[in-house]
Amino acid sequence: MDERELIKAARRVIRLEGEAVLKLEERIDDGFARAVELLAKLRGRAIVTGVGKSGIIARKIAATFTSTGTPALFLHPVEGVHGDLGMVLRDDLLVLISKSGESDELFELVRVVKRLGVPIIAFTGRRKSTLAEQADVALDVTVDEEACPHDLAPTASTTAALAMGDALAVAVLLEKGFTSDDFAKLHPGGALGRQLLRVADLMVSGAEKVPVLPRDATLREAMLEIAHKRGTVTIVDEEGRIIGVITAGDLTRFVDSKEEFFHRQVWEAMNANPKTVTVNTLAAEAVYKMEQHGIMALPVIDQDNRLAGIVHLHDLMRARVV
Repeated sequence: MDERELIKAARRVIRLEGEAVLKLEERIDDGFARAVELLAKLRGRAIVTGVGKSGIIARKIAATFTSTGTPALFLHPVEGVHGDLGMVLRDDLLVLISKSGESDELFELVRVVKRLGVPIIAFTGRRKSTLAEQADVALDVTVDEEACPHDLAPTASTTAALAMGDALAVAVLLEKGFTSDDFAKLHPGGALGRQLLRVADLMVSGAEKVPVLPRDATLREAMLEIAHKRGTVTIVDEEGRIIGVITAGDLTRFVDSKEEFFHRQVWEAMNANPKTVTVNTLAAEAVYKMEQHGIMALPVIDQDNRLAGIVHLHDLMRARVV
């Protein structure tokens, strides 16, 4: 094949698989809603299974369920009937994937889980198949043809099954009210986790670690706070609300212009319009604010504007937010 023919063949694959996915939209019906309900109310785990290429798709769907708040695992159907069925409990749910709906390897698995009373959701390309009829809910993932030029290798059919699995996982996520905070808790590592870290996850808190002084404290006390604790000293009123901050730079500028430096009060030298963040601010947003204003630390406030802690650029860098 020459270059033009190869490009044409590749475009055909993309077109056929795209069309297969788009046709799924019109098949999202009451059965899909029932599948969402079963998964959203699930007390156990979603056991996802399939043979061959469908098994590979099943693994990915199980991983997507797990990462979006629905505990799931993959069960190999052959290993299942040779001992691994012991992992299936009465509170679980079985999701099986089969293009033909007639995979012999799945029949024994279905028989056993039916005896346990475990509900079954089937992804199949044949609505009248044996497996579809045995399922509590059958989701139609029929494709007109495979992208393989011989209409043999699972291509469009596996793409369609994967898309249906993603649609189901997202719908369940929405039904359960799974939030970005929940997602962050399940993804503490990697780029995703770092993107979703909040200031509350990285801030320093507690009287022993956060440099804080009342309005009438002396500059000598401020120097001691800076010496013994990191960074910016937060100045608060009687109710713990932030009224200013003072840094080593503020102290230096003040001592150059005033006499009797040590006995002056911190309110005379403090910045009365400090930049702050809340406990729910994304860590990446805190980094942006520090870079924008050329500062190394930000006081963290709660919903009542009271001091909750302080977040340092060094801690953000250590968490690889920067």
